[in-house]
Amino acid sequence: MAKGRELKTRIKSVENTRKITRTMEMVATSKMKRAQDRVIAARPYSQALGDVIASLYSADLAERFALLRQPAKPRRTAVILLTSNRGLAGAFNANLIKEARATIARLETEGAAVDLHIVGRKGLGYFRYVGRAVASSRTDITDRPTVENAAELANDLMKAFAAGELDGVYVIYSHFRSVLSAPPTTLQVLPVTPPERGTKSRDYILAPNAEAILGELLPSYVRNAVYRALVETAAAEQAARRTAMKNATDNASDMLNILRRTYNRARQASITQEIAEIVGGAAALQG
Repeated sequence: MAKGRELKTRIKSVENTRKITRTMEMVATSKMKRAQDRVIAARPYSQALGDVIASLYSADLAERFALLRQPAKPRRTAVILLTSNRGLAGAFNANLIKEARATIARLETEGAAVDLHIVGRKGLGYFRYVGRAVASSRTDITDRPTVENAAELANDLMKAFAAGELDGVYVIYSHFRSVLSAPPTTLQVLPVTPPERGTKSRDYILAPNAEAILGELLPSYVRNAVYRALVETAAAEQAARRTAMKNATDNASDMLNILRRTYNRARQASITQEIAEIVGGAAALQG
């Protein structure tokens, strides 16, 4: 019955694993719902901010703001890669890293030097492993990013861009469309490209003037873009982890069914063999 005991041990091990993956699935589902609420809450403000900037933008004003400067040929750029601190999320981090590598290769092919800024242990660990220099890294941003986190990431880069030290800033993040769709995306946040004006025109009362308002709104627009990237990546991470843990739980259930059938067959074969031995022994005694 050694095989039966081995099967019972494996069944117990798979049951314990299934309990863990099911618990992690439930935790990820709960966190995903809260993260999804933050994404939904951030979108109206971002849309309104873009509408105001699009309405105020003009070619004359653009020449007065450093954040609107369009370099003829980028010489130095910055890439912010957003990844997670933890794994067990399927291909979530691998897809973001793949997108980062493609973006870096494209920028370097165009002749621009790239400063890499990484958020999350997974991205940092990979680029350290391949020997890529990292300009800065953050591993203290949790799955509940704040506006302050976005400002800390964006402020220094805005200053460098305004001073002419950078010619472009890109953010690589997971664009959260739904629970099942969150593709890795490269977003250029600097120079600021004003959104296209909507079909509905709005009349604004400008006080003190358009130039002063744009001076305040442009940095807010950049920080808001980084914040949205953070919250969407956090939601996408939890969605990916939920899916990965659900798949692991389903696979464990399938494996348990196979192991239990195998164990029952082995047990039945053992019982049949014992009965046959008893019957054979009784027949030998009678003979």
